[in-house]
Amino acid sequence: MEILQFGEGVFLRAFLDWMVQLMNERCSFNAEITIVQPRGVELNRASTRLNAQSGRYTVVERGMENGNQLERFTPVNCVKRVIGGYDRSALREAATDPALRYVFSNTTEAGIVYSPGEDTFPAKVAYLLQARCAAGLPGLVFLPCELIERNGEALKDCVLKYLETDAETSRYVNSECRFFNTLVDRIVSGAPSNADAERYQQQLGFDDGMIDCTEPFHFMAVESPDRDFSPLPPFAAAGLNVECVDDLAPYRTRKVRFLNGAHTGCVPGALLDGIAEVAEMVANPKWRSFMETMLREEVAPTVPLPEEEKNAYIDSVLERFENPFAHHRLSAIALNSIAKWRVRILPSIMDYQRLFNRVPPCLAHSLQLLIDFLLANPNLADDAAAQRFFASRPGRNEILSNVSLWGTDCSGWF
Repeated sequence: MEILQFGEGVFLRAFLDWMVQLMNERCSFNAEITIVQPRGVELNRASTRLNAQSGRYTVVERGMENGNQLERFTPVNCVKRVIGGYDRSALREAATDPALRYVFSNTTEAGIVYSPGEDTFPAKVAYLLQARCAAGLPGLVFLPCELIERNGEALKDCVLKYLETDAETSRYVNSECRFFNTLVDRIVSGAPSNADAERYQQQLGFDDGMIDCTEPFHFMAVESPDRDFSPLPPFAAAGLNVECVDDLAPYRTRKVRFLNGAHTGCVPGALLDGIAEVAEMVANPKWRSFMETMLREEVAPTVPLPEEEKNAYIDSVLERFENPFAHHRLSAIALNSIAKWRVRILPSIMDYQRLFNRVPPCLAHSLQLLIDFLLANPNLADDAAAQRFFASRPGRNEILSNVSLWGTDCSGWF
């Protein structure tokens, strides 16, 4: 079994490549991965080092799991090599391998784009599918991990635009290939600190310059409206936290409102209290209580999933925030906080109002906290216009009624 992967970064190596390693070990999946570096003419430092190590590296899971602190090592040896995205000969060779079955990708949110005349990621996919179609080989299964909605459909649409004048390959794409929409969730920090790296090297017994650090939690949802998941790798048989669903929307809502919403709802106030990192915030009794009340009593009713599943996810979010290795700074989370509030908090408030005909107090208070933070730090508002607005010291009602900021008039909430 062969896999072609677009993206050499730390996320895919600690997520899907780590999954492939476990499927190989637990299910005799017997897969090898060829990584395509999607950008740059020359291989970058990480790609060169990975090739020098014959694709071998170590994933270190570190954080909290079931209330206990852990560091767990998984040697990964399923990566065969890294090739350059502009190396058409190597790409064609990989594309026409009869054993090739899957294509993974994480080319960032800007990677799945149609730009005529440019050698984009979808243009490379179109090229490899043309080669595969011409060789009379079976279609491929695509599992993109880019953080955009309906990422599989978006990739397929872009590929077909590049193939508009190639009716035969377009037919092949539509009839022989599967593009799954996915939602992925894992915090990957990448290379360890120098001190940790030295300690890990001693434990590993070899000079691994590609150690990839991540949290223990992992989750992936794969969508198929017809519930035909037969083409997928054996995620379930390997005991991986992968859900096969007919609709990703509830899982996207769950992640945005619980995980991301917990950050956005608490960070401005915690910063005003002098707290610097997420683990410190969640260990603080005041902010722990506020966060739990907000998530369990106000956000949870707005998420259309079973109660047991929602509570388990909230528990996992709190445990992930306790990770002593993460050092996730609140100042970084606070960037673009107005836009984040509109996406992560406002929908929960609106849905809660529709359900209970009243404003949820903690979620609404998160807006007050954000306003206080921006009045104290107007230079941290999202853009120049917002910075000028908060620097002018407007009145509270003027701020709350500013629809251009919040997406709605919030003055009647308080």
